[in-house]
Amino acid sequence: QVQLVESGGGLVQPGGSLRLSCAASRSMYSMGRMGWYRRAPGKQRELVALITSSGDTNYVDSVKGRFTISRDNAKNTMYLGMNNLKPEDTAVYYCWVPISGIDYWGKGTLVTVSS
Repeated sequence: QVQLVESGGGLVQPGGSLRLSCAASRSMYSMGRMGWYRRAPGKQRELVALITSSGDTNYVDSVKGRFTISRDNAKNTMYLGMNNLKPEDTAVYYCWVPISGIDYWGKGTLVTVSS
C-alpha cells in the first residue's frame, strides 16, 4: 500500500511553467512504472506521461517536447515539469502507481492556464 500526495499546481499564464511533485509514503525503489494522468473539465481522464523503473519515458502527443517526467527514488518523489503551458493543459493532475495489480492515486493538484 502507498499514499501519494501531489503538489505544485496553480494558476499560470499561457507560455508559463510549473513543476508538479508526487510524494510517495514509502520507498519507490521497488516500484515499477509510474505516471501522471489529468482530467480536464468535461473530459475523460487522460494519461499524460509514464516513467519506468529504468527511467524510460513516454508521453501523450499533445505534451511531447513541453513536459518532462522524472523520478527521484532516493526522495520517494516523482515530478512533472511543464513548460510552454497552454490553456488546454488546464486540468486536475493525478499521480498513479500500480502495485501488485492495484492502482494507487493521489487526490490531484489543479493546474489552470489562463491570462
